[in-house]
Amino acid sequence: MCGRFSLIHTPEAVEAAFGLATIEAFPPRYNIAPTQPIMVITAAPLRGEGSNLPDRQAQLMRWGLLPAWVKEVKDFPLLINARSETADTKPSFRNAMRHRRTIVPASGFYEWQRDKPSGQSQAYWVRPKDGGIVGFAAVSETYMSADGAEIDTVALLTATSNAEFMPIHDRMPVVLQPADFSRWLDCCSGEPRHVADLLVAPPLGVFEAIAISDDVNKVVNTDSSIQTRVEPKKLGEKLRDKPATNPQGSLF
Repeated sequence: MCGRFSLIHTPEAVEAAFGLATIEAFPPRYNIAPTQPIMVITAAPLRGEGSNLPDRQAQLMRWGLLPAWVKEVKDFPLLINARSETADTKPSFRNAMRHRRTIVPASGFYEWQRDKPSGQSQAYWVRPKDGGIVGFAAVSETYMSADGAEIDTVALLTATSNAEFMPIHDRMPVVLQPADFSRWLDCCSGEPRHVADLLVAPPLGVFEAIAISDDVNKVVNTDSSIQTRVEPKKLGEKLRDKPATNPQGSLF
């Protein structure tokens, strides 16, 4: 699973990594949470013959996919992740997987190692060891509300974790290699079965997991301090239950 991530690279770094034209300036985002708008890379509209424009573009989408057939948003679960093994068959993701594959740029992501008996957890900042930027495999849908308003929504794809990450969590985001960006985005000639080989956990050695404080748990904490390394907890102490919150947020 991936419940939070970060994009702290510069716009110029994003442009270079994903072959984009100039994009609007944006500040570093250290604590991106579900229901917030996030940057998404999509295939650009077909260009005329001889065009020198890039075949990819960046746009903002709401993190939390809403299938077109949803009637009542408040009663629908928040779909921030999709299991890559079943995304092409599940009703919520099937159309998006076939027609609207996208990429989400990220500087890394956050995950929580949980001790179920005690209810305690340890947060980790998981970043590429080389300090580079990565592209998460994702799918998107355009949702139209009852009043005719449209909103683009997106979910990240996850895979069974590799051996390094498994002690923290059994799922992790699918990371696409730059050489595979075009194949993933090509929904005209590439069906889900043609990109199934890409839907795997990152190789060993790509990421490093850094123990951080519980400050990342609060969406209001959005500065670089949340990524400061700390000594990992010794999990096992009983924590009090926290009140539930509305997972859909207040975007609608």
